[in-house]
Amino acid sequence: MTDRICVLVVDDEPSFREGLRVALEGEGFAVELAGDGEEALAMFESTRPDLVLLDVMLPRMSGIDVCQRIRGQADTPVIMVSAKREEIDTVVGLEVGADDYVSKPYRVRELVARMRTVLRRGSSRIETTPSSQTLRVGDVTLDSARHEVTVDGTHVELPLKEFEILALLVENAGLVVTRETFIDRVWGYDYVGDTKTLDVHIKRLRSKIERRPSMPERITTIRGLGYKYVCDR
Repeated sequence: MTDRICVLVVDDEPSFREGLRVALEGEGFAVELAGDGEEALAMFESTRPDLVLLDVMLPRMSGIDVCQRIRGQADTPVIMVSAKREEIDTVVGLEVGADDYVSKPYRVRELVARMRTVLRRGSSRIETTPSSQTLRVGDVTLDSARHEVTVDGTHVELPLKEFEILALLVENAGLVVTRETFIDRVWGYDYVGDTKTLDVHIKRLRSKIERRPSMPERITTIRGLGYKYVCDR
C-alpha cells in the first residue's frame, strides 16, 4: 500500500507511457499503466486511481468511450490527452465529462501543474462543503451537504464541477458572475487551461436544467462578461 496519489496513464505508445511513468514518479506520484481502452477500464476497476491521464486515440476502445464509462460510475478526475488540436476540439464538442485536456507535445511541468490543480479542487470541495446548506431560487433547490439538485421537483444528477458552477450562479442569482470569478472559484486561481472549458460545462449544465437548452431561460449569457442566473422567470 502507498499513500502517494495514484495516476492511471492510458496511452498506446509504450515509450510515451514509460517516459511519463518515470517523470511522474519523480514528482512523487504512484503510476499505473494501460495501453488500450479495455485495459484502461480493467485497471480503473482494480486500482481505483485518484486521477486518469487518458489519450483520445486508443485501440480496442476510444478514449472518449473510456471517459464516458468512467464518468458513469465515478467522479475521478480525468485529463484527456491528444496529439492533434482538432481531436481536442472534438472531445470538447462531444462533452465527454473530462475535467481538463492537453495536447501533445506538452511540458511535464505544465501537465503536473494541471494535475495538481484538478486534484486540489477535488479535495477542497470535500473539506469546505458546509454540513448543512440549502439554496432555493424559483423551482431549483440545491443542497450542498447532500450534493443534491432538484428542478421543478425532479432530482437532477450533476458531476461535482457542474454542481459548483450551479451553486455559484444560484448564490448570485440576478447578478452577473464573470468568467474570471468562475475560473477562480471553480477551477482555482492557478488554473492554466483554456477558459473554453467553462463554456463546455455551462452547456452541459443547461442540457440538464433548462426546458429548452438551446433557448436558456435560467442561465443566460452576458456577452463579454460571463453568465447570470435569472431568478424572475
